[in-house]
Amino acid sequence: MLAHIKMKSSEVTNKLLEAQTKKIEINEKRQAFLPVAARGSCLYFCVVTMTNVNWMYNSSLQQFVQLFDYGIDFSEKAPIVKDRVANIIDTMTWRVYRYINRGLFERDKITFKLMCAMQILILAG
Repeated sequence: MLAHIKMKSSEVTNKLLEAQTKKIEINEKRQAFLPVAARGSCLYFCVVTMTNVNWMYNSSLQQFVQLFDYGIDFSEKAPIVKDRVANIIDTMTWRVYRYINRGLFERDKITFKLMCAMQILILAG
């Protein structure tokens, strides 16, 4: 019985070490996709801020999440993570811009473009 418990103990120890390694790998991959989240939040707050321009420009978080997911799902795939992140950012930015721009009055389109450009530049430093 003691030999069986020692064997199980060593198995659990090995699995814990493996879990630690996986946790580190996941955190590294998550950090690589942080720019996507930063651009998403930047665009979301640009969209939400448009209600200050005109109250009709209300949009929901759920609506934005669908656009965000579209950018992830339909962006060009790339084997290198850096290229994949750039593709997601480009697709998501274009999709959000086109979707929101379609519903704006002509006089407010330049305001939206300027807000997005300025926020993106601020985010980029």
